Amino acid sequence: MKVIICGAGQVGWQIARHLSVERNDVTVVDNNPDLVRRATDTLDVQGIAGFASYPDILDRAGARDADMVIAATHSDEVNMVTCQVAHSVFAVPRKIARLRAQSYLTAIYSDLYRRDHMPIDVVISPEREVADAALQRLAAPAAFDTETFLDGKAQLMGLTIDEACPVINTPLRQLTDLFSTLRAVVVGVRREGTLFAPEAGDQLFIGDSCYIMVQADDIRRTMEVFGKTLRKQERVVIVGGGNVGLTVARDLETRAQRIRAKIIERDRTCAEHAAEGLERTIVLHGDGLNSALLKEANVSRADAVLCVTDDDKVNMLAAVRAKAEGSAMAIALINDPTLVPLMEPLGIDAYINPRATTVSSILRHIRHGRVRGVYSIGDAEAEVIEAEVLSTSPIAGKRIRDIDFPEGVLVGAVLQDGDFKKPTGGLIIEEGNQIVLFALAQDVPEVERLLQVSIDFF
Repeated sequence: MKVIICGAGQVGWQIARHLSVERNDVTVVDNNPDLVRRATDTLDVQGIAGFASYPDILDRAGARDADMVIAATHSDEVNMVTCQVAHSVFAVPRKIARLRAQSYLTAIYSDLYRRDHMPIDVVISPEREVADAALQRLAAPAAFDTETFLDGKAQLMGLTIDEACPVINTPLRQLTDLFSTLRAVVVGVRREGTLFAPEAGDQLFIGDSCYIMVQADDIRRTMEVFGKTLRKQERVVIVGGGNVGLTVARDLETRAQRIRAKIIERDRTCAEHAAEGLERTIVLHGDGLNSALLKEANVSRADAVLCVTDDDKVNMLAAVRAKAEGSAMAIALINDPTLVPLMEPLGIDAYINPRATTVSSILRHIRHGRVRGVYSIGDAEAEVIEAEVLSTSPIAGKRIRDIDFPEGVLVGAVLQDGDFKKPTGGLIIEEGNQIVLFALAQDVPEVERLLQVSIDFF
């Protein structure tokens, strides 16, 4: 597949990294020559320095025979014009644009993106994606990472193993014997900074971060098995009243379960805008690092504090201060992945990586056809892929134990005729099944071959 990625920032670079590893023909375009050079020096991609919306630049990038254009520059307008030029001048079949401004995303203006107006096939909103991720973290407060699969029937949970976990030092194969009816599978473990797919004889140790695929009805029991407790979220304090904080607060206001939310916003204009857009949420104008203001917001009684300003360090410090003031849980928005290892020593319970959520969303649409969902884990170290099994797939009709999966791949869940199936060695994968796979980054191309999506549906 020939793909042009417009914008060589963090999101564009990660998408280029994913696609180039899978041996796609990738060209990166950016008006910053240094970013283009970084992409071409570190990835197997071509690079063009220039404005992505200029027809001659797109022509040089190979738009005449491109299969897809992904517009992920920092400018909404450049992204929109790029898609228009790609459609009108070069007839590129598929166009994806990242748009931030909420006005462009309002449902009543959705006709704007029709093919005879502004032809964009997929619109990605980073703020909306991040807000959804934040709400998922609030729904599973003991997990540092969460994502849903199989139309909500399965959930991926990231849990840190601590002294309270009753299955420490227990081989994973024994978990099936001890909890035979528990529909949960440990698909990934991060130990001392290294992520791997565990084998049946591997044990869990204190300090491990493990990724577990669990049937939705078994979430509470799974938490108990791994020494976690589910807490009701009734009081939430949001530090940062920008697009993300405002979106989260609006969603909390619409929920049937009464949740008392407060927003702390440093910028007066932004605070006034938030106050006007919300009905039941209290908006406080001031610094989220101010101890007196945190006391006024009653942080000591908060079930969770969500720190979502546009500054990573402010988010981290606000989360640390909130925990010091007595908050039960603190979640921080972190753009820089190099800061993530500091979360645990600082006592921050969970984090949201906007880049990972945006990358996951774009990958979900790139791998269209029978791939239904993709979730990027860590710094693009692994993916969780949900797909429909085709009749032509090498895995159709085989028992899981007989499928030649790479070492870095594990089956997390299977949906057969609408029923969730815990993957066991004897389970037969049938045509039409929906399957969820955990795959380390280097094994993703082999997974796509086994699913036979790349050739048949791109």
